[in-house]
Formats: sequence, structure tokens, C-alpha cells
Amino acid sequence: MNFKFNCCLLLISIIFLGCSNEKSIKEKEINIEELTISDIHKSYQDKTFNSEQLVSTYLERIENFDSTLNAITVVNPQALKIAKELDEEYQRTGILRPLHGIPLIVKDNINTEGLPTTAGSLALQNYIPEEDAFIIKKLVEAGAIIIAKSNMAEWAFSPLHSESSTAGTTRNPYNTNYVPAGSSGGTGASIAANFGTIGLGTDTGNSIRGPSSHNALVGFRTSLGLVSRSAIVPLYLRNDVVGPMCRSVEDATKVLEVIAGIDPKDPLTTYSEGKTPTDYTQFLKKDALKGSRIGVLRALSDDNPHPEINQLFNNALVQLDSLGASVIDSVIVPDFQNLRQNQWCATFRTDVETFLSDYVKNDSLKTIEDIIKVGSKSDFARERLIRNAAHNGRWEDSDIPCLDTYTDIRRVAFREAIENMMDSLQLDAIVYPSWNNPPAPIDQFQEEYNGDNSQIISPHTGQPAFTVPMGYTSKNLPAGLQFLGRMYDEPVLIGLTYSYEQGTKHRKSPEIK
Repeated sequence: MNFKFNCCLLLISIIFLGCSNEKSIKEKEINIEELTISDIHKSYQDKTFNSEQLVSTYLERIENFDSTLNAITVVNPQALKIAKELDEEYQRTGILRPLHGIPLIVKDNINTEGLPTTAGSLALQNYIPEEDAFIIKKLVEAGAIIIAKSNMAEWAFSPLHSESSTAGTTRNPYNTNYVPAGSSGGTGASIAANFGTIGLGTDTGNSIRGPSSHNALVGFRTSLGLVSRSAIVPLYLRNDVVGPMCRSVEDATKVLEVIAGIDPKDPLTTYSEGKTPTDYTQFLKKDALKGSRIGVLRALSDDNPHPEINQLFNNALVQLDSLGASVIDSVIVPDFQNLRQNQWCATFRTDVETFLSDYVKNDSLKTIEDIIKVGSKSDFARERLIRNAAHNGRWEDSDIPCLDTYTDIRRVAFREAIENMMDSLQLDAIVYPSWNNPPAPIDQFQEEYNGDNSQIISPHTGQPAFTVPMGYTSKNLPAGLQFLGRMYDEPVLIGLTYSYEQGTKHRKSPEIK
């Protein structure tokens, strides 16, 4: 056999092996269950898979399983194209942006260029924003890929369940006979089910932390003023927050790091000037609970809890102790029962009509009455629309002005009472169950809506409150532990929740059929 023939054989063998190897990599199934941002970026660096392959795998999972959950409203038709462009950028520069090639699921009340933003309503079903909301711009600049938008309770009215006129009802992936809570239930169910890597929800009273608790997720309600709410369909803007819903504290922290910042279109964010660290991930410390002081607010945790949730909460207190925290039981906020009253103000009319004027700009859709004329498929939403059309002020005492968390006398008094108590006991945080009850059956959500602790403090005082998984009931229904901190104490809460999460590892994937 001559030399030239040998070389040809060798070359053919190399080409064949190379093609086979490339084929095997392409055909290798990507296991997307519980993938984190760090996992994905390491795989990009190791060339295990690229962004285009990852997005394709997530889209396939949505197609295979969302018929069971009904969590997704629309898939981004540009997702694969964007992923390919990010892959090409990385090949060219060798640099990964903070969220480079990370699939993101966005709640359907946040403006996204070229994708419908309906807030679950018939009135907005044809509204397609011409530009991204401020926080979406920041996430896209950081390299995130909007893979899909998620279902929600119509107009964000319901903390109980996630039913919309545009997409129907979302189910809990851990047990589809139960609710995922509301109003960000679509994000909660989809991130829990591994339809995307990171998610966004909004929270007026419960709507990040409730669905996160019900879906074994980490949910951050941050200090009012830390993150912009502009170009987001409001419920009560004075309470509204947008924030991360993720499978890990680390991922939620990386999302927060990107979206925090001052937005001229949201004046409340000016209060955060000088209070936003450039690096939130530095606070991800496994031993953060060591030497910490954690107060137990029995006024909430002991308010008629379900026996299984009560047991999980008491187990969590033991775990906090074993991880090095000093648990100070039965802390008392002076005048708590009085201060928690008369906090809610119905500002839906003013806030939504402003949104319609600023963003939707449709002459036939300017008022709540116009929205009511269009109609709704949801009895619950229809009733809430009529109620909010008739009421625009403080629910209990209309003589007290409805102001923001920094100037409203009721809100300031409530926050000062809590923070003064925390100072007097040198507490780092207060804990209680995010819900005192498990998720309600999907066909009895109104009758069995009990134990929602998220509505009581944080939306009114403006304080940050984070929920993390604390276990499951006998019906495989998740429960969440909530940490409440002082204003702008996100760094402290990041450390405490990360330490608890890493020390307990309660999060597990649902088994979806």
C-alpha cells in the first residue's frame, strides 16, 4: 500500500470520526432539569452544548408538557435566532455576558417588544408593545433570551389561582389537581417544571412569593424602590414589585443584580440611590446563618395553620438552629394587629388608565369602563373589575391619603414598629410560613383559600421578603419559608436564604406526566 493511499485512508478515517463525534454531540440529550446559570455557562465554556441547542431543548419540553400545566401563553418565535446570535458572539469574543444565553420566562403583564402583553385580559389580547420594559432591556443586554411568556391571574387580581381569559387556568406541576397560586402562577409552574432557567413575576401582595411557595421556588419581593416597575401592567402601583422567581437563591440573586437600578420613568427608584451594591453575588455565603439572629413571628405562623405546614415550619426552625442561627421565638411587634389594618388602597383605576394612556394608546380603550365593555371569560376577574371601577381609595378610611411606602403615615408607622422591634432584639430577619396552608384544590380554590401570610406586612411596609422551599406535605405539595428584612437589606436576606437553602436542599423537580 503506497504512502499516498495510506494518507487518504487516514484522512477519510479522521473525517468519519469527526463527523460521528459531531453527530453524537448534537444527538446527545441535554438534561435541563434543575440547570442553573452557572451550570449553563460552564457547559458553554466546555462546549458541551451551546445556547441554540439549549433553547431548542427547552422549547421541546414546553411542547411536550405544557398541555398538562397550561403555564405558557406564547413562545418567542425569535428565541432560536437570538440564541444563535449569542453563540456566534461568544465564539467571536470568548466573553459571556452575565446572563448570556440564559432562557427567561416573563409574566404576561410585562412589556416585551414584539410579543403580546395581555395581563390575561381580552381587552389587551391584541396589544403588542413596540419596546421592552426597562427591566427587560437590562436583562436582554445581560444576554438573557425571552423564551416564552407565562399565564397569570387576569389583571393580577387573584392571589388564589392563575386563570386568564386569554389562556385559561394553570395547574400546579407537583399535583395538577391543585392551584399554583396567583397571580404569577404561570411563571411559578413553568420554572418549577423546567420550561426555562429563570423567571419573572410581579407581586402586589403575594404574587411572587405565593406561587414560589406553592411551586418549591425561590421568590424575591425586594424593597419598594429597588427595581423599576415602568411598562408593566399595574394592579396597585403603590404596592407593585417585579422580581425573580427561580429554582435557586443563586440564580435569583444574579437576576436581581441585573434588574436593580434607577429608572427615570419610575420615580420611586430614586429612593434606592446609593443603596444598590454592584455585586450581590458576594453575599452568597453558605455559613451566613452562623451567628445570625432570627425572630419567629408567631402572630402569623400560629394563625390557624394546617398541621403539616406547622410541622414543616417547626422543622425549619430546628434546621435554622442547627445551621448556626440563634432563633428568638415569639417576637412581638407592638400594636401589630392594629397597624396591619387599613393598609390597602384601590388605585387600579388611576394606575391602569395611566398605563393605557402611556403605552397602549388605543382610542377605544382608555378607561376601566372600556375594559368592562370588552368583557372577560372569568367570573372572578369580572367581579373584581366592577369592584375596582366603583372604588378608588383606601378601603377602610378614605380620609387618609393613599401615598407611597415612604410618605404614607399608615405604612411608615407599620414599618417603623417592625424595624424598631428588630433593632431592639438585634434581629437579622423575621421568619414565618409563606402560607399556613397547602395549595388549594383547583376546583375549590375560593372555599379553601386560607393562610396567605404574604399579604400582611411586606407589600405595605415596602420591606424585602424572600421565600425559599421548606419541604412538602403528604400530597407532594410544596411549602415555603419566608424571611422578612429591613428596607434595602437584600444582601442580608440573600445570605440567610442561601445558607438555609444549601443547608437543607428541599428543592426537587416535579414529576409531570
